[in-house]
Amino acid sequence: MKDRQTISLMAHAKINLTLDVLHRRDDGYHEVKMIMQSIGLADTVEISEQASDITVSTDLPALACDQSNLAYRAAVLLRERFAIHRGARIHLIKKIPLAAGLAGGSSDAAAVLRGLNRLWDLKLTMQALQTLGAELGSDVPFCLQGGTMLAVGRGELLSGLPELPPCWLVLAKPPVDVSTAWVYGNYRNNESIQHPDTEKVIRCLQEQDLSGVAAGLGNVLETVTIPAYPEIAAIKRCLQENGALGVLMSGSGPTVFGIMPDQARAKRAAEQLEQQVKAQIIITNTVTRVVGEHGTTFVAD
Repeated sequence: MKDRQTISLMAHAKINLTLDVLHRRDDGYHEVKMIMQSIGLADTVEISEQASDITVSTDLPALACDQSNLAYRAAVLLRERFAIHRGARIHLIKKIPLAAGLAGGSSDAAAVLRGLNRLWDLKLTMQALQTLGAELGSDVPFCLQGGTMLAVGRGELLSGLPELPPCWLVLAKPPVDVSTAWVYGNYRNNESIQHPDTEKVIRCLQEQDLSGVAAGLGNVLETVTIPAYPEIAAIKRCLQENGALGVLMSGSGPTVFGIMPDQARAKRAAEQLEQQVKAQIIITNTVTRVVGEHGTTFVAD
């Protein structure tokens, strides 16, 4: 049984509706422009106080729980920055696949920041949490707030957008792990790159035109990841042949998602994928950002 000091938070995955790389910055990072969307697929992050140490555990043996884990680093960052002398026990119940382009690690870190802000009574604003989150990773600020947002800079500068119209998603992660650093390092911007029309997708969001959003999906990093992992292209074809309104690789990959018009067609497409490709298949939906008394919560659309 959990003690009274344990709090439980949902750490939602994200997908990219658009991902455009504009140029390499002087600091070595890439300038990006992308639309990100929270989805129902989520880890559960349980946090409780303990005397001194920060400890992380998980139900997934393949996931390291040391200093390489963003959830651990998030807790250490807060404790050191604000001279906290208490510890925390963090347990991650994983549903988001690892190294999938779905921001699972970033979302766990964001949940730790939100949770310890409450548990340690730090009273930090969302803006302050996002500033801290940007020190951990470019996706952490988005994962703190979620919903449907435009991200620029390294991905940490956010602007709210109209919510994506409710829809079902089929996710497929082939059994390969893709290094984000490798993908960005091998990206080459040239005249043959088809860049997404992010402004057009924003107009479709304003008009609540789901078909328009689906038609405007685009991710320039596909030009790096798909040639190296042709199974991604096979998954995209299968989803397109089975009724997806739009199909795209999320982030640096390898996960592909298809926007489906309804739950029944999502189930049929998932069944076809299971027969035709080797991948982890997940059916989920979009979630809406709601800012409540204790920070951001999410409501399934």
